[in-house]
Amino acid sequence: MRGEELTPWLIRYAYSQAAFPMTMEDGQVEWFQPHRRALFPISGIHVSKSLGKVLRKVRMGATSGPQLPAGFRVTFDAAFEQVMRGCLRPDENWISEEFIRVYTQIHHEGWAHSVEVWSTPQYPDTPIPRPLALVGGLYGLALGSCFCAESMFHRETDASKVALWAMVERCRALGFTIFDAQIMNPHLASLGAYEIPHEEYMAMLEQALRMQTPWDPA
Repeated sequence: MRGEELTPWLIRYAYSQAAFPMTMEDGQVEWFQPHRRALFPISGIHVSKSLGKVLRKVRMGATSGPQLPAGFRVTFDAAFEQVMRGCLRPDENWISEEFIRVYTQIHHEGWAHSVEVWSTPQYPDTPIPRPLALVGGLYGLALGSCFCAESMFHRETDASKVALWAMVERCRALGFTIFDAQIMNPHLASLGAYEIPHEEYMAMLEQALRMQTPWDPA
C-alpha cells in the first residue's frame, strides 16, 4: 500500500488487519504490522504514588467557567486537531499534514477520538481568571471494541500520563475490550503495558470488531 493516498476507508481496512501507517523521511507512507503488540490492561494503567497524587486533583468537564483550583482539567473530543498537532515532534516525526487531514475527517465521522488535558496558569499575584491552556493529550481510533491509541504529548509534567489514564478509564466505561498501544517502549512498560504475539492480537481483534461501542457507530 506504499504510496497510496490515505483515506478513511483505507485506514479502517488496514487497522482491521492489525496494520498502521507512519510517514517516512521521504514523505511516503509505510504500513507496519509488528510481530508483537503492546497493549494496556483495560482495567487501568499502573498508577505510581506520585501520579496518584496528581490524579486526585484532576477534574473532568468543560474548559470554560470560573477560575479553577490547581490541577488538571480533562475533556474528551474538545480539541481533536489541536491534540494531533501537539503530538508533532521536531525530529523523527511520523505525523504529516495528510495524517492530520484524514484523521480529523475520521473524527468528524465519529470513530477517531481525543482526550485533552488542560491547565490553568498560576498567577499568585493577581486574582484575574486566566484561560486554560492545552498541556497534554492523546488521540486514537475506535474500531468495534478496540481502541487504537496513536500518539500522546505533554507540555507540563505528568500531563500525558493523565491523558493516558483518562482515556483507558473512559474506554473501559464505554465497553472497550482492547486498548492497543502498538509498539512497546520503556515508558509504556513503566505504565503497565504488556506485549502479546501478533497471532493472539489478531484473535482478540477479530472478536472486538464484531462488537460495537458508542465511540464507533459503524
